[in-house]
Amino acid sequence: MAPPGETSTPGGVASKAQGACALPVFSVSLSSLRFSSLVQGLRRRFFWDMPRPEAPLCVIGDIHGCLTQLQQMLAQVPAGYRIILLGDYVDRGPESAAVLRFLQAREDITCLKGNHEEMLLRFLQDPEEAGPQWLRHGGLETLRSFGLQEVHAQMEAGALCACRDQLRAAMGEDLIRWLAARPVSLLSGTVLLVHAGADPRRSPEDQPEAVLLWGHREFQGQRRRDGIWVVHGHTVVGAPEVRAGRIAIDTGAYATGRLSAICLDGGPLRFLNVQI
Repeated sequence: MAPPGETSTPGGVASKAQGACALPVFSVSLSSLRFSSLVQGLRRRFFWDMPRPEAPLCVIGDIHGCLTQLQQMLAQVPAGYRIILLGDYVDRGPESAAVLRFLQAREDITCLKGNHEEMLLRFLQDPEEAGPQWLRHGGLETLRSFGLQEVHAQMEAGALCACRDQLRAAMGEDLIRWLAARPVSLLSGTVLLVHAGADPRRSPEDQPEAVLLWGHREFQGQRRRDGIWVVHGHTVVGAPEVRAGRIAIDTGAYATGRLSAICLDGGPLRFLNVQI
C-alpha cells in the first residue's frame, strides 16, 4: 500500500499525488459505488428484474393424473427449452399410474416431488399411519388407476396393509425408487422452482423440505429481499398469477381441465395453456 499522499502506479512505484486532485477522484468513485449499492438494494427490495434462469425453461404446473393435458402441453413446448414439472403427478385425476410411467420413461423431463408424491411414499412405508390422510386427498383415484378397485376411504388397518402390498406390486420397485429420488427444488439463475412455496426469510439453499412440499405461512404475504423469483404450484389459481418474486401456475387441471405452464428465458413472461 502506498504511503499517505501517494498513489501506486501500475508498475508498483509510488508517486506523489498532485495536490488535492487524488481525493476528489477517490471520493467520486466511492460515492458511485455507494449509490450503485443503494440502487441495487432498493431494486431488490421494491422491484424485481425479470426472472433470469441460466438456460431457457418451460415449467409446468400440477398434473394430478391428467395425462391427456400433459401430453398436449408437451407438444407446445418451444424447442431448446428445458422442461421442469413442479410435482403432484398423482391423485384426484383418473390416470395417475399412466402419468407416472410416462414420466419415468422421459429422461428429458425434470420432475420435482410434490406433497402428493410424498403422501403416496409415506403410505407405502406406513399404511396405517399415512393411509387415512392420503385417501382423503385423492389417494383412492391413484389406487384405482393401478387396478385396485375394492378400496374406500374408511378402510381399517388390515385392509390398508393389504392395499399397500397390492400397490407396491402394481407399481414395481423401479417406479417406487424413481419416485422417491425426485428432487424437491431446482435453482437456475434467479429462479427457484418448487412445488408449494419457500420461506421468504431463508436463502434458496436453506429451505426445509417440508416447506418446499407443503408451503410456508409467510410465503404469499411477505416479499423476498434477494431478487429470487419462486415459481410454484400446489395452490390452485384461476389463471397464472405473477406477484413480486412469485409466480403461481397450478390452475387445477383435475377439476378445471386446464393445465398451465410458463416459459422463462430472461425476456417477457410467456404462458402456455391447455384446456380440455
